[in-house]
Amino acid sequence: MPHLLTDIRHTFVLHVVAAHFNNGLLPASLLFLFLTLVSGDPYFERTVLHLIILALCMVPVSFFSGLRDWRTKFHSGRAPIFYRKIWLTAILFFLVGGAAALRLTHPDLVLHDGVFKRIYVGCLLSTLPVVVLLGHYGGKLAFQWKNINR
Repeated sequence: MPHLLTDIRHTFVLHVVAAHFNNGLLPASLLFLFLTLVSGDPYFERTVLHLIILALCMVPVSFFSGLRDWRTKFHSGRAPIFYRKIWLTAILFFLVGGAAALRLTHPDLVLHDGVFKRIYVGCLLSTLPVVVLLGHYGGKLAFQWKNINR
């Protein structure tokens, strides 16, 4: 066990953990949203709310740890991929924040058809391609950086 803790201390990368956290939470929230829409069970939708609030709290952690890694590992290199990741993170924050704000101000919005329900569902569905692109660009950077430093 002490070897494991030492290994984690020397190899832990906050940005990777925070980014993967959101990449797991948001698709899971979509699964529970789908279950809500199919079954009409409000308890599934309550889980959606919990997951998106948790994701909303983790987006800034991922963003700022990513900026730190960009400065230290890539020396603040000016490349389009970094700017894409910054823009995508901002978009993700606004999508999740908008969905959370809508849900908190309209607790029963999923139970009734209306414009707020469509915006809410649209925001949540839009998070999926955003997290996929963020992960794709992050993977490109990780593998490129790994190959450069061999």
